[in-house]
Amino acid sequence: MPTMQRFPAHVRQYLKTLAIHADDHLDAARRRYDSKFGTDLPRHIAAYRSFTDGKTVELFGRVLARPPLGGPNADDRWWENLLNTYRRFSSDDVAGVALEARFRNASAKTVTDNEGYYRVSLALDGARSDALWDNASIALADGNLLTTQPVLNLGPTAAFAVISDIDDTILQSSIVEWKTAAQLAFLHNARTRKPLLGVARLYQALQAGAHGGANNPIFYVSNSPWNLYDLLDDFLELNNIPFGPMFLQKLGFHEGEAFGSGRDHKLQRVRELIQRFPAMRWILLGDSGQLDAETYSEIAQEFGDRTLAIYIRDVDAAPDTPRDKLVDGYIKKVASTKVPMLLVADSVAIAEHAIGLGLIDPAALPSIVAEVQRDQQRPTVAEATVQSVKDDVIDAVKGTTTAKPG
Repeated sequence: MPTMQRFPAHVRQYLKTLAIHADDHLDAARRRYDSKFGTDLPRHIAAYRSFTDGKTVELFGRVLARPPLGGPNADDRWWENLLNTYRRFSSDDVAGVALEARFRNASAKTVTDNEGYYRVSLALDGARSDALWDNASIALADGNLLTTQPVLNLGPTAAFAVISDIDDTILQSSIVEWKTAAQLAFLHNARTRKPLLGVARLYQALQAGAHGGANNPIFYVSNSPWNLYDLLDDFLELNNIPFGPMFLQKLGFHEGEAFGSGRDHKLQRVRELIQRFPAMRWILLGDSGQLDAETYSEIAQEFGDRTLAIYIRDVDAAPDTPRDKLVDGYIKKVASTKVPMLLVADSVAIAEHAIGLGLIDPAALPSIVAEVQRDQQRPTVAEATVQSVKDDVIDAVKGTTTAKPG
């Protein structure tokens, strides 16, 4: 089946327009239903982590008719996780809601779009904070549903910034194996999904920098939908992985946005970040399971003087696989830029190379090695899924055999 990129440009635009119009009609029909039956009242503001460059802050989030429900609990059954996943994707956004945002001495008003999203930009007076995180607030125009919105500061101590993929870069997702990916997406929660080996200590070391205390910012870019934001944010907290603003995707089709291409989404977001902070240098982390190598190689050729290193996690252990050879091809393309780009096995390989470049403290290496060894002892997510289903079958059988006749 041909991909969208293989169609002529005018055909792609025609199909995109049809999809957008169909999506708009469905949204309008749902809004009429919600208005008629009173299910469109705003009851929750999902305020996503944001950042400031010292001159402006852009706050982004969504207004919902109900908050996300369920967990995460370590003992949640697979069917409870499946139900909670369904709830996330039927989140009943609320359009046309008037909001007021505040950050430091600045304030601004905005209105949610036809899918309940808001985006508001506030001009700042130039005052900076030494803290890594600050707080903005967002509320309904009448002051109700007052919600804290975390804002990342890029302070003067930052030596560089990190842009990281999520799936198969920090979080076990097995995108290349669709059955495992489906299990992870639908049958697990933030407590039961597993980080990749040594990620927490590695990212803590990157944030601390070569001498500690640098407060280097970390940004996360993913093709996952915004509906999974709370799960991903909980995952970072539960696994002690440094927080950072996330750039996810809207479900459906939208004007001015990439159509059918996760690569375009990532490339656009990474480019916007690098252009937003012209004095900052960057480390890019991804994996070989998707198109991160292609995306980052293009960034290196465009911003070679500001790209410190590119690390691509190898998603399969076998040597010289087609994916390995594909990544090797992009490594050769990047060679002329002098940007080091590596296909790596684990967090230890990344840490050793970063230490050689003077990016992280050598004293952090033993803790990264120890965490990799600990993480290796954890059961895989596939094993955990199988065990969960077995437990439910055993419980069901026990319930049947011990039930008394009526």
